[in-house]
Amino acid sequence: MQKRYKTKQINVGGVLVGGDAPVSVQSMTFSKTHDVNATVEQIKRLHFAGCDIVRVAVPDYDAAHALKAIKSQISLPLVADIHFNYRLALIAAEVVDCIRINPGNIGEKARVKEVVKACKERGIPIRIGVNAGSLEKEFEHKYGATPKGMVESALYNIKYLEDLDFTNLKVSLKASDVARTVEAYRTLRTLVEYPFHLGVTEAGTLFHSTIKSSIALGTLLLEGIGDTMRVSITGELEEEVKVAKAILKNSGRAKDGINIVSCPTCGRIEADLVSAIKVIEKRTAHIKTPLNISVMGCVVNAIGEAKEADVAIAFGKGSGLIIKKGEIVAKLKESELVERFLQEVEKEAANG
Repeated sequence: MQKRYKTKQINVGGVLVGGDAPVSVQSMTFSKTHDVNATVEQIKRLHFAGCDIVRVAVPDYDAAHALKAIKSQISLPLVADIHFNYRLALIAAEVVDCIRINPGNIGEKARVKEVVKACKERGIPIRIGVNAGSLEKEFEHKYGATPKGMVESALYNIKYLEDLDFTNLKVSLKASDVARTVEAYRTLRTLVEYPFHLGVTEAGTLFHSTIKSSIALGTLLLEGIGDTMRVSITGELEEEVKVAKAILKNSGRAKDGINIVSCPTCGRIEADLVSAIKVIEKRTAHIKTPLNISVMGCVVNAIGEAKEADVAIAFGKGSGLIIKKGEIVAKLKESELVERFLQEVEKEAANG
C-alpha cells in the first residue's frame, strides 16, 4: 500500500478533509429535500450508520429554502448539491457547510463567480464535481467523455476559482465505469494538491455498485489517492456507508472495527460454519476496536490463520478450539464454541 498523497486540508462543517485527516465517508439522501421531516429522518439514519458528511439535492427554490430547517435539526455537516441554477447555490451558501457544483452545467462563469463570492464570505468550501456525462461543451467536443476531458475540465475550473483567489475546494472526477474513473483520478492527482472526493457515479444497485466501487475506490486508496468518498447505490442509505467503510478497512485506510477471516466452504468443513458466521457478524457489528478474528471450519488452515488472529475458532468434528493470539485457551463442544468465542472477542475489544 502506497503512502497517501499529501493534499491541502479543508474543513467541511467540522470534519477535516485532506492532509493527515482520516478518509471520511459521505452519503446522500434520496428524499425530496423540501420535505424537511423525511430528509431529516434519512440524515439521522445515516448519522447512526456512521456517515461523516451528508449531501442533499437542491433542484428548486423549495428545496433551497428548506435547508435552514434541515440544518437546525441535524449534527452532520451538510452539503448542498447544485445543478443548473446558480441562484440556488447562493441561497444554500447561507446555511450549509459546503457547496457542490458541476461546472459543466452551472452556466456562464459570471455565475460561478457569484457562488465563489458567497462561499468565501461564509468560509465554506466548494466541491468541483466533474462528471463524464456532463462535461462543458468545449471539452466534450475536443476530448469526448474521456478521462482526458474530465481532467481538462477540472483543471480549467480549478484555475478559474484560483484566479478568483479561492482555494478552499475539493475535486471529484466521476464516471459510471471503473476504468475512466481510476484513470481520471490518477492523472489529476499528480497535477494538483487539492483533496479528492472519490466515487463512481450512477454505479447501480447494491450488487453492481459494490463491485464497481470496490475495484475503483479500492485501487485508488491503495495507491494513496483519496480524502473523502461516497459509494453510490440506487435506493440505499445505510448500505452506502457500510460498503464504503468496508472498502476503507480492507484497503488499509481505516483501522476500526472487526476484520473477519473465515474459510471458504468446502467438503472438509466439520461444523455449521455458515450459521456460525452469521451469528458472529451480527453480534460483533457494534465493535469499533480494530480486531482480527478468525472462524475456520476444519484443521487444514485453522491453526495457521489463528496465529494471525486476535481471537479464533478452529472447528473440529463435534468440538473445537478457542485460540487467542496463537494460544489455545479452551477446547469445547461445538454447541458451546460460538458463545465462548464471542465472550473472548468482547474482552479483547474492551482491552483494546
